[in-house]
Amino acid sequence: QLQASGGGLVQAGDSLRLSCAASGRTYSNYGMGWFRQAPGKEREFVASTRWSGGSIYYADSVKGRFSISSDNAKNTVYLQMNSLKFEDTAVYYCAARYRPGYYSDPKDFGSWGQGTQLTVSS
Repeated sequence: QLQASGGGLVQAGDSLRLSCAASGRTYSNYGMGWFRQAPGKEREFVASTRWSGGSIYYADSVKGRFSISSDNAKNTVYLQMNSLKFEDTAVYYCAARYRPGYYSDPKDFGSWGQGTQLTVSS
């Protein structure tokens, strides 16, 4: 199971950290991803990492502003978001797939958590 949390209402330029708590299985050979979906738009890739760290990828739209990391001791994956923009407003989802790698299509991820809403006011 994956449970995302940490969303909220912030102003443009602010920072926020999302958390994804993982449970129910061993994720050592999994890739973890963050996706987001804005109203009226398709779900899009944000970032991904190997559960044990490394193999980190970012969407161009967040590169340099967002940072994904994992804390295996806490069974949690984080998404640190800095310099937030209005266009970052979306529901953010964490996801997992067996065997990490560069996968940006939501269909490549088999496990999903519920979303957490981020609203950035301009």
